[in-house]
Amino acid sequence: GVKGGDSAVLFYDWDSGEFIRKIDVAPKEVYWSDSGNLVLIACAESAYVLSYNAAATASAVAMGQVSPEDGVDGSFDLLFEINDSISSGEWVGDCFIYCNNAGRLNYSVGGKIQTLVHLDTTSGGQTMHSVLGYLAKEDRVYLVDKSLNIVSYRVMLAVLQYQTAVMRGDFDAANELLSSIPESEYTTIARFLEAQGFKEEALEVTTDDDHKFDLALELGKIDVAHELMKQTPDEEKNSIDTMAKWKKLSDAALKISDFELTEACSLSSDDFPGLLLLYSAVGNFESMEELAKMAQEKGKANIAFVSYLLTGNVEECANLLIATNRLPEAAFFARTYLPSRVEEIVSLWKEDLSKVSETAANALADPTSHPELFPDRDVALKVEQMFFVQREATKATGISASDYPTAKSDLDLDLIALVKSQGGGGAPPPAAPVGDPLDDAAAEAARLAEEAEQQRLAEEAAVAEAACVAAEAEAEAARIAAAAEAKAKEDNMEDFGDDWE
Repeated sequence: GVKGGDSAVLFYDWDSGEFIRKIDVAPKEVYWSDSGNLVLIACAESAYVLSYNAAATASAVAMGQVSPEDGVDGSFDLLFEINDSISSGEWVGDCFIYCNNAGRLNYSVGGKIQTLVHLDTTSGGQTMHSVLGYLAKEDRVYLVDKSLNIVSYRVMLAVLQYQTAVMRGDFDAANELLSSIPESEYTTIARFLEAQGFKEEALEVTTDDDHKFDLALELGKIDVAHELMKQTPDEEKNSIDTMAKWKKLSDAALKISDFELTEACSLSSDDFPGLLLLYSAVGNFESMEELAKMAQEKGKANIAFVSYLLTGNVEECANLLIATNRLPEAAFFARTYLPSRVEEIVSLWKEDLSKVSETAANALADPTSHPELFPDRDVALKVEQMFFVQREATKATGISASDYPTAKSDLDLDLIALVKSQGGGGAPPPAAPVGDPLDDAAAEAARLAEEAEQQRLAEEAAVAEAACVAAEAEAEAARIAAAAEAKAKEDNMEDFGDDWE
């Protein structure tokens, strides 16, 4: 190549002197490969790697088909660009080893850059080294600094040849070369394969468990990733990195609906939010109870509270709020779900609040000192007992999801009003139908029985209300009769019956 001003480089045929091609770049240096089929043109901020078609060029020169302006068409083709500032370099096969201005020793194969080592630089951050050459028998590249000190770094020729074969798509040759490469270099090769998009091959080659785990997840090989996690050493099982891997595996298993593996991974990583989502979605009552206990032991009060609430364990919900000193929340929770414990929790709240303000503590009311502020408390206590009875009745088997269309109306029941309509007492509402969800006849019978029981309760309430109205009417009639009799005696009249008529 001959520099053609500040904006081009001209190439000529060495033997004939014929003009071959003009490349419109301003090079600092031109590097030819030993085979003569590759050339790198190094510019100030980047470099260009071109392939040279020697056969086409020789044929054009021999036949006199060289254009004085354009040279030989097809003599050079751009393969890739290297966005780096190259200060010195050397071709090793199809691989280019070079130093950049920032003081890094890199090599490029097929446009993919790998950093070998970070070199010393000047105070201004400029490189101090230049590439002298590469000795294949030593597998080492030699450099010299400005003080003429020579250093060398190991770069295995077999690795370079393997990567070159991969870039050419010659996997047969690459597999033959693999046996000559030490296993210590396998992870480097695997990361190179991954960068080229050959993840299956990278998984087979890599010896790094972390790299293998990531590749297995990317390829959807959940079983491989799970086996790797089960081989985690005991001293690393509680590390942050291990927990993060379990979480990744759990998410991957959930995507393919492998709930058993999802649960196992979430338990191993203490992923309580994930377990809460899983158990609530699949309706696993027993596991939800266990989750509440585990979360409480590990200090995850929010997960524990939700788990207790979903399982109907309102007593533990209140205890958890008290244990975590959330006394105001505990008091309001008890006011809604545990009226029998309102006085106890308000007393604790008062005691705690008095440390800050005695006046504010005295302003808190409880059912004993201010019963007028807690209307229908007796009815609420009965409803609480009804809830406990209902909970025990359905705890063993739960309520089937198939009963939702008929049971959902219970969510809108005003239990206080219902109990009051029964004269302030009465039996608790019937338990939700329990039975084999596949037995349609049993389910229908249970539903009809429930409707009959509700109708019976409604009729009893109607009879009680009618009796109450009749009693009131009778009392009113007696009062009117007494008043009329008194008036008759006073007026000496005997027409009482006519006046009532």
